[in-house]
Amino acid sequence: MEPIKVITGTAVPLDRSDVDTDQIIPSDWLKRVERTGFEKGLFSEWRDDPKFVMNDERFAGATILLAGPNFGTGSSREHAVWAIQQAGFKAVISPRFGDIFRNNAGKNGLVPVVVPNEVGEQLLAAVEADPTLEFTIDVERRTLEAPAIGLSVDFPLDDSVRHRFLEGLDDIGITLRHEAEISAYEAAKAGSGAR
Repeated sequence: MEPIKVITGTAVPLDRSDVDTDQIIPSDWLKRVERTGFEKGLFSEWRDDPKFVMNDERFAGATILLAGPNFGTGSSREHAVWAIQQAGFKAVISPRFGDIFRNNAGKNGLVPVVVPNEVGEQLLAAVEADPTLEFTIDVERRTLEAPAIGLSVDFPLDDSVRHRFLEGLDDIGITLRHEAEISAYEAAKAGSGAR
C-alpha cells in the first residue's frame, strides 16, 4: 500500500442512500480468483442505464466518490473496496458508512470521509452543479476542503487507520515492522527444540 497524505481531485455524485455491497459489486463478481479486474463490476447492474451518473462524461477522471448516507452496508466483502479503488477512486465521502465497509476501506487504502448529513447534501448539489469542483482531503489534518464553495470541515478518522494511511501500511506491512522480533522468537524457539 502506498502512503496517503493528501488527495486532491473531483468527485462523482452518487446521490443514493443505503447503497449496499451487493449493489457496489454484485455477488457473481466474487467468484474471481485474482484480485484484479473488479472495476468492471462496480455498480454493474446500474451501469446499463445510460443516465447512471458514472456513465456521464462530465465526471470522467474523478478520484473521489461522493455518496449518500449509509454507504457500504450489507455483507462483508473486500471486493467492494477493491472495485472502487480499481475504478480510480482514492476516497469515498458519505454521511455514514457500514462498519465492515469502513474497516475494509481502512485496511486497503481507500479513505472513508464521514461528513454531517447537511454537508453531504451541500456537496452533492455543488458537484452536480459544477463537475469540476475540486476537493482536498488531508489525511494528516483530517480535513476535507472545497475552496471554491468555501467549505472546510474536519472528519473523524481513527488514529490507527490514519497511521496506516500516512505510513502506507496494510496488515502485512504492520506485521513486517516486527520482523526482527519475529525472527528472534523463531530462532530462540528452534534453538530450544520446542515445536
